[in-house]
Amino acid sequence: MAGQQNPERQVVITGMGVVCPIGLGLDEYSQNLRAGTSGIRPVTSLAYTPAPQHIGGEIRDFNPSNFARTREQKKAIRVMCREIQLGYAAANLAMDHGGIKEGAVEPERLGVEFGANLMFSVPEDLSEGCFAAVSKEDGKFSQDLWAEAGMPKLFPLWLLKYLPNMPACHIGITADARGPNNSITIDEASSNLVIGEALRVIARGHADVIITGATGTRLHALKTIHARLWDHLAHDFEQPDLASRPFDARRNGQVVGEGAGAMILEDIQHAKRRGATIYGTVLGAGSACVNSPAGPNLRAAMALAMKGAMRDAKLTPAEIGHINAHGLSDKLTDIAEAQAIHDVFGSVASKVPVTAPKSFLGNSAAGSGAVELLASLIGLRDGFVPPTLNYSNPDPDCVLNIIREPLKAENRVFLKLNVTRLGQASAVIVQGA
Repeated sequence: MAGQQNPERQVVITGMGVVCPIGLGLDEYSQNLRAGTSGIRPVTSLAYTPAPQHIGGEIRDFNPSNFARTREQKKAIRVMCREIQLGYAAANLAMDHGGIKEGAVEPERLGVEFGANLMFSVPEDLSEGCFAAVSKEDGKFSQDLWAEAGMPKLFPLWLLKYLPNMPACHIGITADARGPNNSITIDEASSNLVIGEALRVIARGHADVIITGATGTRLHALKTIHARLWDHLAHDFEQPDLASRPFDARRNGQVVGEGAGAMILEDIQHAKRRGATIYGTVLGAGSACVNSPAGPNLRAAMALAMKGAMRDAKLTPAEIGHINAHGLSDKLTDIAEAQAIHDVFGSVASKVPVTAPKSFLGNSAAGSGAVELLASLIGLRDGFVPPTLNYSNPDPDCVLNIIREPLKAENRVFLKLNVTRLGQASAVIVQGA
């Protein structure tokens, strides 16, 4: 019945796409994960950032036009900031991988659920208008001159380049997806939340196929300033690829990054009817937010999100093959995550394998969860669980079974966990095919 969840309506993953610092596509991503190749290096796309030693998880050689299918799509790319372009590229890759083309899915039964950050203009997009509104009398910016002299200098569709719902809009237009279309902007929790929402939409019978995922960046002219002001960024590292060290005793902060990941979620019967390849199954999702006047409680939020996902999936901790951790490389956040894992997993907490893909990628905010989840899913497709880079000095406050080398995939069920600095946590459980 519409509006009620059908537990028999199984939701599977039939397509994947990724654009990240170590891969413009699935195969390159898998190869670099297995090889232990870091994507954290000196930044070339920005002349300066306040990140220590000017490093980040930067995507090199990204040409958005290479991911457009038609002339109209190439024109549309002009009305996208880099974050939207990354998400659009990942979604197009996922649609190609999953065989989502004209006629494959009834448009009214195809939807989009996509995560993103709040997006900020780059200075170059505003500079001409701002200088045009400078008073000749005192050489200062004048609000009175803005409407007449400054605003006409802006790109006419400037605002559309920076709206966080535009990744879902552009993807929906390209796919002719006329079903549910939703955007979630809850920082690092966004990716798991859109997957959970897509799971519910399909289970309710409101769509047969959902294009889902997220895009994000902290590698940006303004956002990196915010990162430096609000968070602990990695410093005192010998070389860039050693900067992100999740759960290691030497860790001293996160690394800024950028990236986008997308998946095709589909009702299993619909997937079988169209002959789609199944790469995994979404078993459950959970979320929580724990905050108070005293501040956010990341430990409690993550524990509640994991418990919710396992309850939804009807699984016990002993049935989880590995944990794909938030693994921020921040001193206190990693401790809170380790404590939450022990709170939920109990006696098996120090045995279940844990991987932390931010050691390869840095933190791309909203995009991080989707890109990290795909690390596990692609790894399982290729027979391994990805390792964690730079883990050589165990922290007695983070007693976990951190994977240091690619691990043979035996149990194909994994839990993906993410959390924001404000105590918003989300988790999903996926089983690789």
